[in-house]
Amino acid sequence: MYLSLRAEVEDALAAALTALDLPTADLGIERPPEDVDAAVASSVAFRLANEVGAPPPKVAADVAAEIDPAGYDYLGRVDTQGPYLNFYPTDRYLAETVERGQSDEYGRLPDRDTSVVVEHTSANPTGPVHVGRARNPIVGDAVARVLDFAGYDVDTHYYVNDAGRQVAVFTWAYETFDEDDLPAPERAKADYELVRYYRKGNEFLEDGDPQEVEEAEAEIEAIMQGLEDDDEEVYERVERVVDQVLSGMTETLDRLPAAFDEFVKESRFMRDGSTDDVVERLKALDEAVYEEDAWQLDLSEFGLEKNLVFLRSDGTTLYTTRDVAHHEWKFANYDRAVTVIGEDHQLTFEQLRRTLELLDHDTDQLDQVFYSWVNLPGGEGMSTREGTGIDLDDLLDEAIDRARAEVEDRLDDRIRDDDLDDEDVERIAEQVGTGAVRYDIVSKQPTKAITFEFERALDFEAQSAPYVQYVHARACGILDEAAGEGLEAADSIDPALLDTDAERDLLRTIARFPAVVEEAAEELEPHRVATYTRTFAEQFNAFYRECPVLSADDEATRRARLALVAAARETVGNALGLLGVAAPDSM
Repeated sequence: MYLSLRAEVEDALAAALTALDLPTADLGIERPPEDVDAAVASSVAFRLANEVGAPPPKVAADVAAEIDPAGYDYLGRVDTQGPYLNFYPTDRYLAETVERGQSDEYGRLPDRDTSVVVEHTSANPTGPVHVGRARNPIVGDAVARVLDFAGYDVDTHYYVNDAGRQVAVFTWAYETFDEDDLPAPERAKADYELVRYYRKGNEFLEDGDPQEVEEAEAEIEAIMQGLEDDDEEVYERVERVVDQVLSGMTETLDRLPAAFDEFVKESRFMRDGSTDDVVERLKALDEAVYEEDAWQLDLSEFGLEKNLVFLRSDGTTLYTTRDVAHHEWKFANYDRAVTVIGEDHQLTFEQLRRTLELLDHDTDQLDQVFYSWVNLPGGEGMSTREGTGIDLDDLLDEAIDRARAEVEDRLDDRIRDDDLDDEDVERIAEQVGTGAVRYDIVSKQPTKAITFEFERALDFEAQSAPYVQYVHARACGILDEAAGEGLEAADSIDPALLDTDAERDLLRTIARFPAVVEEAAEELEPHRVATYTRTFAEQFNAFYRECPVLSADDEATRRARLALVAAARETVGNALGLLGVAAPDSM
């Protein structure tokens, strides 16, 4: 509804400015402050003041005088507050907000007929996912969810690095060391079991007998060369290791949850000849130079001092070379390509972008979301190779354990009369604990470093996942109790029945949800949805405190408020779903 109202405001403003013979390029549409009851505002008078030669309040008044709301469905009236124009909705707008808000698809935008591939996580298959990189699957999955809800045709991909030195080292170590030489695995899970070989191999390469290390390096080099030469036997050896580790990593990601439509292997673009084709075309560029026994691209014209090495002297390619072929494949199959990637890869990604431009690709269809690492109190370092840091599995286990304790502590204080058994408590603990991790991480701007703290993330009284989840559970409780009493929400309402400030504030917040989806998708910023849910929770709690639902004075008001609760439940449930956070029916 908000999008429809905003469109009418834009039309009304454009018509008024045209009538005043003023430019319409920038209408200054914005959301009014919280203390202003209007649904939409405009600061256009600021921009036009110099052109008109009058102070902004006078310009705003002149523009408002040209607008006749009578010709619009959702635009009720317009007034000014100093230099701002404020636009207010009609009763029809409010009534349709409640009606449409009760749909389980509320907030979903129309199909855009645009395909998008979202690549995220893509962690090297060398061991368990650690906390430092947890932001990638959490943010990446939320970006994909938001884009899908905003009407895009979305595929999510995990790009598997199965052709670099690390997997060659891993393969060699797996084939070299015996189980008896290794410590016990931390978990009975494939990634934990196999990472022991990887760590043992790196220890050996760093501290082993020089002659034996030299022989090992020759074997590792042979694996890398075998991959370049499309040696089927070498591929099978590598895949045996990679696929096992990846299966374990996927189990962890499923817990978040973060699902993928396809695992795209790097070796694919070596085996189908794409990488060789890229190399030949790069060599033909004017920017190609052969220096220090390697083919490189001089990217100084783009302000990049570091050359891109795309072919070593031994004829082996590099990760970025293969990623160029990977992105050409993306461009051929999708309208847009979004990559969620760590900020430590910004230079590499810029080299990739410029290389694609030199190969005559339009990189406007390429977007990236950079993120900073997640830290824990104490600032532990993170290294799969050395076995330091905290694994994501450990973080999730701890979050669920703490959530379980919190839920059990609150059992005696619950207002809702639905007995929870042990299975219910465990389910809620998992929803709340995992939700707390996801929400706390996705609610921050990705480029800002964060330190995850359990006390903040699991605070039921603060602006956290449990705080928002409780709103959904409370709405479910009200509706369930009403159903038990034979009461149903009204299909359509008289907006006059919802006339308190708390009701109108909640209505306006519900109406704005589709616009939040649109903004989050356009900017690739799912944290906007998290910010919205916090405001939503505050508005709903104010409504709950001030507006009795089941004990309202008359049936018409009860049914109208039940309809508002039903719309609130669907809205907050869908918003949490965009963040990948469960919406519990009971807490």
